[in-house]
Amino acid sequence: MANSFQKIREIDEILRKINDGSKMMVGGFGGVGSPPSLIDAILEKEVRDLEIICNDTGFPHIGIGKLISAGRVRKVIASHIGSNPIAGSLMSEGKLEVEFSPQGTLGERIRAGGMGLGGILSDVGMGSEIAEKGKELVKVEGRDFFIETALTADVAIIYGKIADEFGNMIYDKSARNMNPLMAMAGDYTIAEVDEIVSLGELDPETIITPGVFVQAIVQSEGVNWKWVWEPK
Repeated sequence: MANSFQKIREIDEILRKINDGSKMMVGGFGGVGSPPSLIDAILEKEVRDLEIICNDTGFPHIGIGKLISAGRVRKVIASHIGSNPIAGSLMSEGKLEVEFSPQGTLGERIRAGGMGLGGILSDVGMGSEIAEKGKELVKVEGRDFFIETALTADVAIIYGKIADEFGNMIYDKSARNMNPLMAMAGDYTIAEVDEIVSLGELDPETIITPGVFVQAIVQSEGVNWKWVWEPK
């Protein structure tokens, strides 16, 4: 296929954007909507000390959980880690820094980052011990709110069903999850997709992520079961 917009890349080539210490957003919800080939390639490259922004830590052998299980992640910002017992163990042992953010708040912080905002106002947790953990407060029309800072990343890796050569994307049902928000909030967004089509083949009314937010497109190779975790 002719690559007139120079966005279609090989996975090995695009890995130059992801290095030790990178701050990276990863799409997915319990592994659904996470880019499997990119995650496996990062494991192969043995990238370490990553700071990951994701909805959750997946499962030990699924989605972002593979990177967690392999000890490649230094810090994670997520809404929960309960489906991955390894993440919980690493956190308890002080080997993984975890910043929890309520799921809706997390999504809005990512959206704010993509829109160039400094953050959002939220009253979630007001009156609880959360208010004692140093969050900055602001009063608006007589009500107190936390300032929740916006989230951005050096790289966002997302997963879609179909993209055209320019990076216009559609998603497969609930696999959309936070992928469109992360596409906007990454300084460099890499989209792994099941199918790449020519410009003009997608119905404009079905496009969720405009190609202006996508810097690179890679063809998905599907799930690599080599990286399935097996408990010892």
